[in-house]
Amino acid sequence: MNFFARLYYQYRKIIKAIGLFFIISGPGIIVMIADNDAGGITTYAATGAKYSYNLIWVILILIPVCYYVQEMTVRLGAVTKRGHAEAIFEGFGSFWGWFSLTDLMVVNWLTMVTEFIGMAAALKIFGISPYITVIGICVVMGIMVLNGSYWTWEKITLLFCAMNLIYIPGAFMVHPSIKDIVSQGVVPNLPGGLNNDLFFFLMANIGTTIAPWMLFFQQSSVVDKSLKEKDIPWGKVDTYVGSFLTGLVAIFIIIVTGTVLKGVNIEDAAQASVYLMKINKYIGTFMAIGLFDAGFLGAICISLASSWAFGEVFGWAHSLNYKIKEAPWFYGLYFLLMITSGIVVLIPNAPLVLITLFVQVVAVTLLPAALVFLILLLNNKKTMGEYTNTKSQNIINVAIVVAIIIISSIYGVSTLFPNVLK
Repeated sequence: MNFFARLYYQYRKIIKAIGLFFIISGPGIIVMIADNDAGGITTYAATGAKYSYNLIWVILILIPVCYYVQEMTVRLGAVTKRGHAEAIFEGFGSFWGWFSLTDLMVVNWLTMVTEFIGMAAALKIFGISPYITVIGICVVMGIMVLNGSYWTWEKITLLFCAMNLIYIPGAFMVHPSIKDIVSQGVVPNLPGGLNNDLFFFLMANIGTTIAPWMLFFQQSSVVDKSLKEKDIPWGKVDTYVGSFLTGLVAIFIIIVTGTVLKGVNIEDAAQASVYLMKINKYIGTFMAIGLFDAGFLGAICISLASSWAFGEVFGWAHSLNYKIKEAPWFYGLYFLLMITSGIVVLIPNAPLVLITLFVQVVAVTLLPAALVFLILLLNNKKTMGEYTNTKSQNIINVAIVVAIIIISSIYGVSTLFPNVLK
């Protein structure tokens, strides 16, 4: 009887833990899966087509890197009850606050343009006009935020996150060689040696996997969800699950294009979808649906990150739990960012592909500054108390910043002096 009682107790404990995880989870999974946005899908598809499986090791390294960076925002948001923009203004003053906010807005707007580019290109494959796509997306995004509840918005968004996993069955359908994936992709290597092309793809992959907007989004999301210090352990699990899933999806996209489109010059994920449809209509359709979903997730998260940040700085009401009459500036900026970025896609002959790849590189160039602010905030014992960064966390996070600075610096030198890496 005691055995069955203990077994029942353990069962109840596990069920309770799972239930608690589903209540707390959301910000980490959403921010990480939304990080596989339209620009990210294009980057992964192009990476697989150009280098086959050879750069999978980069994604494997970026999975824990994403976790270590993003879990800091969970602690900072839960302890301070402030979003990232507000925390920077309070911690470093108005000069650095405006510097950070300006960087965020420029990159966010450009990134929003890439999301609409991806969504329009994906639906164009199915014969839907970009005009209808832009108008329809703006309407749906508006309905999602105007319900007056963060929880409702989060649950709807998690459904779109689940759709992002559609790439996984597509990878199995191309029947890749597991042996080749392990031998070529797991062991770090530099296919073709050090050159400008390789550095561009390395920068693009890093830039799409870790972006400044993610820091602002997750911390503000933690605050809007009203997570407390006792929820931090579950927030970390939420972030770890999200990091794993975003890396998994990226790897499967590389596997699909690396298996089927190896050696094909891919300019964007929509083009990859069209090529794949000629080989297998289901795999191509999965790629197109995933591209649309990725762009949509990115758009709703990036626009919210911007609105939260400005609301924090200017003292506006800035929560999804408010109705539009209660937070007009918060929702006004959300719609302004959404509409203006969508219009760019409709401009004839706009360099859309160039914008998509350029944004990823710009993001990683601005990332070190954002990470330095984050690390310094997490080392403020007066503010963070027992949740201050540990010595090992500081070592890891500083190493991440240094690595990104070195890689971005080398890329800058190679751009100015193209013959250096030849």
